[in-house]
Amino acid sequence: MSTVTDHPAASIPATVRRIVSRPASRGQATDRQADIRRTTDRQEPNRQGTVEADGLAIASFLLGLPGLLLFNIVLGPIAITLATLALVRGTSRRGRALLGLTLGIASLAILAVTLVTSHGVLIDIGS
Repeated sequence: MSTVTDHPAASIPATVRRIVSRPASRGQATDRQADIRRTTDRQEPNRQGTVEADGLAIASFLLGLPGLLLFNIVLGPIAITLATLALVRGTSRRGRALLGLTLGIASLAILAVTLVTSHGVLIDIGS
């Protein structure tokens, strides 16, 4: 005698078992399949988009930090762009994206101050 847990259908959720076991006409079956697809399509891109936006927020922070001292003409705008994209895509790491945005803007401000105080000369090799 088999128990309920030994049966292969025991691991299938009850709502799926009800849909599969209930006989339906062709039109009803396609409606159910379309509902399942819509539900799956709605859930999957949101999760994937959030993970991608979280990565953009972290990358903006990690590029903005060294951009304060090195290669600020390159890393500053990249940090600003990545942070903006992360915020627009709805990251769950909003603080990290805002910090990356702030660091990118600060690196460009440091670049501007350096250019003004050195009269437009960033590297002077021949002196």
